[in-house]
Amino acid sequence: MVSVIGVRFKRAGKIYFFDPQAFELVVGDNVIVETVRGIEFGTVVSGVERVTKKDIVSPLKPVIRKADQADKQKHLANREKAKTAIVTCQEKIAKHGLDMKLIDAEYTFNNNKIIFYFTADGRVDFRELVKDLAAVFRTRIELRQIGVRDEAKMLNGIGQCGRRLCCANWLSDFVPVSIKMAKDQSLSLNPTKISGICGRLMCCLRYEYDTYKDLRKQMPRVGDAVKTPNGEALVFGVNILKETVRVKLVLGKDKAGDLQLDDDFLEFHRRVVIRANRTRYNFTKKMVEQGGTVQLQDQDDEVFEDYKDDGFLSE
Repeated sequence: MVSVIGVRFKRAGKIYFFDPQAFELVVGDNVIVETVRGIEFGTVVSGVERVTKKDIVSPLKPVIRKADQADKQKHLANREKAKTAIVTCQEKIAKHGLDMKLIDAEYTFNNNKIIFYFTADGRVDFRELVKDLAAVFRTRIELRQIGVRDEAKMLNGIGQCGRRLCCANWLSDFVPVSIKMAKDQSLSLNPTKISGICGRLMCCLRYEYDTYKDLRKQMPRVGDAVKTPNGEALVFGVNILKETVRVKLVLGKDKAGDLQLDDDFLEFHRRVVIRANRTRYNFTKKMVEQGGTVQLQDQDDEVFEDYKDDGFLSE
């Protein structure tokens, strides 16, 4: 076991572990630490704790000292200098006619490097730009291309919910988000409604997805034949949060063998319906609205692999 503290360098940035040495540090303290890119100014976000060696990236860097007032003033001065560096860099970009959008800049604590963050549609040859910037600032220059999600995280803003962006204020890591998550939560698939200001799918689609996924496993799917207190029926809709199914009762079959359904919809809690068999039916929106016949669609056994035998039994 190793004693570590968690340090963050940016708001909502990743948390990195450091060796606290003999310093007495608490959450909120500012520290000067050694990182792979040099000496940095950070904030303690988690107190001293014991972790296993496999949970840290070796070698574990030490805390150099607890930041004093002079260190804090220098950190603030570096932030002001970075604003001036952005203006200069933008002028140089325009001079070279490069197709890139400058997002942010930052100095390392000891001023031995300036990092410029930018976005671009493709690769950019910025070698001449680096030479010009090095001649102006007389220090090491690093240009780092980032994606649109990182751009939103750096710039911050207001999301569709009316609150500040999660990624910029508390979400330290981006998690994979897919269109399937929106589908499984019965959300509109309109890109303008499920995309964030970065143009990618909203991170919050992930927050409740696991709950929806667990609840869905306990419920029948649209098209399943089920038994209800009123008789055999066909599932036309599922409400995950209410845990109810919307069905039409099966009245019988016509001469062609197609199902004849009742005109009215009924709603039952999933605990009082039982899957009738391993059959699923295919029907169109027009059939739902006007009733009529429903054609049988053959389904492979793999369709039902996600179901548990006790998934939605009556009680």
